[in-house]
Amino acid sequence: MKRVYLDNGATTMLDPKVIEAMLPYFTAKYGNASSTHAFGEEAKEALERSRSIIAKSIKAKPDEIIFTSGGTESNNFALKSIAFTNKEKGNHIIVSKTEHKCIMNACKWLEKHGFNITYLDIDKEGFVKPDDLKKAIIDKTILVSIIHGNNETGTINDLKKLGQVCKKHNVYFHTDACQSYTKTELNVKKQDIDLITLNAHKIHGPKGIGVLYIRKGVNIKSWQHGGDHEFGMRAGTENIHGAVGFAEAVKIAMDKKHIAYMAKLRDRLIKGVLEIPKVRLNGPTGNKRLCNNANFSFKAVEGEAIGGYLNNKGIASSTGSACSAKTLEPSYVLMALGLNPEQANSSLRLTLSRFTTQEEIDYTLKVLPEVVKSLRKISPFWKE
Repeated sequence: MKRVYLDNGATTMLDPKVIEAMLPYFTAKYGNASSTHAFGEEAKEALERSRSIIAKSIKAKPDEIIFTSGGTESNNFALKSIAFTNKEKGNHIIVSKTEHKCIMNACKWLEKHGFNITYLDIDKEGFVKPDDLKKAIIDKTILVSIIHGNNETGTINDLKKLGQVCKKHNVYFHTDACQSYTKTELNVKKQDIDLITLNAHKIHGPKGIGVLYIRKGVNIKSWQHGGDHEFGMRAGTENIHGAVGFAEAVKIAMDKKHIAYMAKLRDRLIKGVLEIPKVRLNGPTGNKRLCNNANFSFKAVEGEAIGGYLNNKGIASSTGSACSAKTLEPSYVLMALGLNPEQANSSLRLTLSRFTTQEEIDYTLKVLPEVVKSLRKISPFWKE
């Protein structure tokens, strides 16, 4: 059976070149970066070289890059540590209604510990409006966290305009950029960003490694205690092979031709799917959307059923964030967009990578209409 992977928003395959770069750090170069002998120094050099590559990619300084275990840890670190470190200034935090689940659950936890959270509305395409952010900021606001590229709708928020609002009001600005990293611009200087969450496994790097960028001067304390690793900000023996793999993935992904290639396939996919009757595209179009993301709602058919049938044909898809895949509740992201529960439950997310081929897209466009047609035949809600 032909196998097509269109769930790259959940994770991506490891680039063979990344594996090649990592291999020595499993075997010959396996030292602890905190050790003072040659093995340790070798590991330390690799760690700092990797840190510099990632820092350069977002126009940051190397000592502003803190390695973590991934996006979830970085997001929790940013929100919880900023909250408790700055609680004397205020207890108010602002996020959007379309943040990743780890942000939303961190906010629920913070609410139980005396912090007030404002959940900003979005427009019909999923964007946070700078004026809405401006109106939500009060004297006790200490942090704003707005996702950059949305993991479900592909909406790319305007970090520059949102960052300007935060800077003007002397409020820390954090963004979760796991989905957008290397797919669109991230520039900490031009966009006035104080903290950024990044991870490797969305860009053909290894799972289990991420980064929290922390701008110099941000008032934040370590959230994980132990040794003095990561400039005293994140205790624990460093994941050297993970950092090396992350940096190699970044080097490869910074080749901008990948963006145009994915966008071309994405547009071919969107055009073909929208030829199916009664289908809507969720989120924006063109360069306002992540180059690898497409999200649709199919009238009178459940997205979960479409995904199951596609899987039987060898095509991997999803109905939203992988972190929410096993729940039966409609997507809160799509509901915030203005969809009703029926429309949200009929959604399907198809996400590409630079390894996706036109042949795979065309195969999907051949299979998907037949799947939808067959499901609608047995749907009590479908009328021709």
